Parts: sequence; C-alpha cells; structure tokens
Amino acid sequence: MKRQRVIRDFEAGGNLDLFLVTSVAAVLLIRLFLQLTGYPQLGNDSLHIAHMLWGGLLMLVAVVILLSFIGRGGHKLAAILGGAGFGAFIDEVGKFVTQDNDYFFRPTPSIIYIVMILTYLGIRWIHTRPPRSPIEYFVNALQEVQQIAVGDLDSRERERALSYLARCNSSNPLVAGLQRVIHGSDVVDPPNPNLVSRVRNRARDFYRSIGEKRWFTGVVVAFFVGQLVVQMLHLFVLLVFDKSWFNILIRRSLDTLGTASTHISYSEISIIAFSSLAAVFVAIGAWQIRHSRLSAFQNFQRSILVSLFLIQPLMFYRDQWSALIGLTFDIVVFAALRFIIEREQLSAIEPIVPQEESP
Repeated sequence: MKRQRVIRDFEAGGNLDLFLVTSVAAVLLIRLFLQLTGYPQLGNDSLHIAHMLWGGLLMLVAVVILLSFIGRGGHKLAAILGGAGFGAFIDEVGKFVTQDNDYFFRPTPSIIYIVMILTYLGIRWIHTRPPRSPIEYFVNALQEVQQIAVGDLDSRERERALSYLARCNSSNPLVAGLQRVIHGSDVVDPPNPNLVSRVRNRARDFYRSIGEKRWFTGVVVAFFVGQLVVQMLHLFVLLVFDKSWFNILIRRSLDTLGTASTHISYSEISIIAFSSLAAVFVAIGAWQIRHSRLSAFQNFQRSILVSLFLIQPLMFYRDQWSALIGLTFDIVVFAALRFIIEREQLSAIEPIVPQEESP
C-alpha cells in the first residue's frame, strides 16, 4: 500500500477560519488606526519601520509555536498571531506592486480581497479534495486520544475519536486496541460551549424546526431572487447614472457618438456579464429546489461565489464603501448556505460501511 505522507487535521477548519478572520480584522484595524492618527511613521529621517515587518515577526512567532508545541491550544494561538501578522503584511501590498511605493494605490483593497478569497477557496479545496481516507481517520483518532495522556478527555472528544475509528478497517488490531483504550478511559466534563458553539447549535435546531415546513422552499427561492433583483438595481444605479447611459444610448441610436470619454469600460461589461451568470445559477436553483434541495442550494452557493469572486473585486475598484456592504452581505449569505448544505448532506449520509484499506 502506498504510504500517505501528508495527513489532514479534521479539526483544523476552526483555526483556519480564525486565521482568516484575524487577518481581515488586522487590515481593517490598521487602516482605521492610521487614518485616525494621521498616518504616523515609526523611524527617523533615514529609516522607516513599516508595519509589514511587524507582520513578518508575528508570522515567525506563529511558525515557531507550530513547530515547537503539541496540541490544539498552540494551534489556536498560532492561528491568531499568524492571522494578525498576515493582515499586517498584506496591508502594505500597494507599496510592492507600484514603482513609487504607493501605500494608497487604488486597487489595493481589491488585491487584498482577492488574496483572501483565494486563500479561503484553497483551504476549502485542501480539506475536501480528495475524500478523507481511512488512514486520516485513524491518525485523527490518535490526536483525540492524546487527551487521555494529560487526563483531559471529555465526552465530545471521546465520541469523535470513536466515530473516526468506525471509519477505519475494524480488522486491524491497532483500531481494536485503540477502541478498548478509549472505552476504558475516564472522561472529564466538557467545557461550557463558547459563543460560536452556542450560536451554531441554536442555528442547527432552528434549521431542523423550519427545514421541513411547506413554505420553506418558497421563502428560500424568493430570498435569492429578491437579493439578485436588489443587486441588479444597485448595478443599474451605479452604471447608468454614473456614466449617463441614457444619454449614451440616445446618442448611439442617432449615430452621433464619437468621443472616447463616454465609452462603456471593460469592467462595466464584465460586471454585467458576471451578474448575468449569477442570475443563471439562481434560476437553475429555483427550478431544481422542488426536486433536489441539495442541488438547488449548491447552485445558490455558486451564484454567491460568482458575486464574491468575480463581481465584488470589480465593485471594490469602483466604490469601496458600497462594495464593502455587498461583500459583508455575500459573506453572511455564503456562511448560511454552507451551513444549510452541510445539514442537507448530513441528512443524506448512508450508514458507515467499514473499508478494507488498513490505516
């Protein structure tokens, strides 16, 4: 059997989300602080210590923590420090893509945004492709069992470890031995759920209570059609009234348009094309929802991804504050859709069948 050298941590998602959230928060806080304080500089007439250097220092500390300590407590601390460091680093990207080291380079917010989105999509790809293997389930079960050595195994970690082992080859003696160790170990009371866990549990219960209602699918379709209409009206206001399209169309119809100052830019054409693509996904989802809710929600998610990945960067270049509102809305809707899709996928899971590949 081919040996698998890179093993994914199934519980890494929370730390990776924390890394990205901390990165975005660092960028926003740095920009706010600099604007409120008049953009002070640390240094003298010949030296300028940019905050990118502090970002590099924080990322260095995060790497040292990851390489020095065992356990998820160190991982969480490294996620916070590394995220803050990466935010401080990427905030100064404008200085390194311009010849005059322009921190206020106009496309900088779009560049930062695209980097964050690409990072998020890359993380999602790592943890979904390829499917989890039996050896990964076994190694992650071992990670949970580490808590036995320090006398800190709680009931949730115990159930999670047993769930992972159930997906391994039960004929392997290591699996059977580890199951006996877990069953024979004392457990401690689980810690009180944090705010994120409480919100997630309440959201799960709320979705269970409304997911089977007859009106649920109609409300979902109406929401996505409505948000698409609002988005198209927003684009109409920005493009038509900012560029005086009514006058442009009239002049074109009279064949008198001859100046380059009133042409429609490629970015505007791209925004219209990408918005049309998002509308196609919404239409497909609305048609599918009566036959397969999972497929419909996945198409609604594709519509939001088109907006996040293709439309919002162009909107950031035109109007940063307006695009920030649209970005926040898209992120909230995407997170809700991700949660709903996970619920739908869990409801369709077949009983676990032991696999023949040994860990």
